[in-house]
Amino acid sequence: MNSMPMTASLRELALGRLRLSFRERPATGAPARRVVLVHGNVSTSVYFESLMRALPESWHVVAPDLRGFGATEAKPIDGTRGLRDFSDDVFELCTALGWTSEVHALGWSVGGGVIMQLAIDHPTLLSTATLVAPVPPRGFGGNHGSEGTPNASDFAGSGGGTVSPDFVKAIQSGDRGREQSSPRTILRQFFFNPERYEPAPALEEAFVDAILSTRIGDDFYPGDTVASANWPGAAPGPRGIANAFSNKYLDLTTFASIAPKPKVLWIRGEKDAIVGDASLFDLAQLGKLGIVPGWPGDDTCPPQPMIGQTRALLDRYRAAGGDVREVVLEGAGHSPFLEQPDAFRAAFVDLVDGPK
Repeated sequence: MNSMPMTASLRELALGRLRLSFRERPATGAPARRVVLVHGNVSTSVYFESLMRALPESWHVVAPDLRGFGATEAKPIDGTRGLRDFSDDVFELCTALGWTSEVHALGWSVGGGVIMQLAIDHPTLLSTATLVAPVPPRGFGGNHGSEGTPNASDFAGSGGGTVSPDFVKAIQSGDRGREQSSPRTILRQFFFNPERYEPAPALEEAFVDAILSTRIGDDFYPGDTVASANWPGAAPGPRGIANAFSNKYLDLTTFASIAPKPKVLWIRGEKDAIVGDASLFDLAQLGKLGIVPGWPGDDTCPPQPMIGQTRALLDRYRAAGGDVREVVLEGAGHSPFLEQPDAFRAAFVDLVDGPK
């Protein structure tokens, strides 16, 4: 690589579905790889800037802002489609760039689910899929067991009603403070392992800006909700992102049977507090800890085994002929590409370019 890092610029394309903003870091010379990076919930492509600069200069790399986030047009999110509104937008971006095959996709958190859905709907598009702390295959919250069996018939415990209203209000008010539910505090405590990583001040401000760019409302974040007789009293509605990745509407289990099968890298931080078998964003786990009152107990509402669910899916993928590598970065939290950039980059480049 050159001594001077390559930079990513912000671009915009008017696609058929929406006006989409994305970061682009072109290749030097003829591109050897086509790479798309997909961010997660309450974030934007800005989280990938340092990774984009560090990737091989022969790669053409793009990172879109998903609808409802960043500078992309805020088109409503149909929760009943699972993550397809997002994956369809990413597919349209790839098509506009002329990327119809041999694409290397990386998805972080909810973005991991987006690229799995992309592979399900367009199985010949991807050469590799990198799942960074991905959302579980049957959604976030309100389910149990390796197959994501719902805890209640109405999928209570997942969806828009499970999101902290104080956090939503903080985003809506543009809160840049340090109160318990402020975007800055959530970023510091949960996006990373705070014992091992703290972003530089300017970077932290950019990340807070990204969270504050989240569109708030029933069609966006967190989405609408339906009252439930089942604990914790809220079930998914049909609109918005938290319903899109709810147990009611998200089903990525057919990823295991797609053909052809892109090579998969599943990479996560050992100390991830968001996606884990004891997630601090799973109301069942918070109920078990006594933080959310009224928890009915393990028999009715056990904490979700998120890691076990993803492992079960990828075990089936491997059994059906897929190539899967799992990497756990010791001491890293939910954002391993920021917390341990060298180790992360090495694993990612090894997948895309092949082992050296």
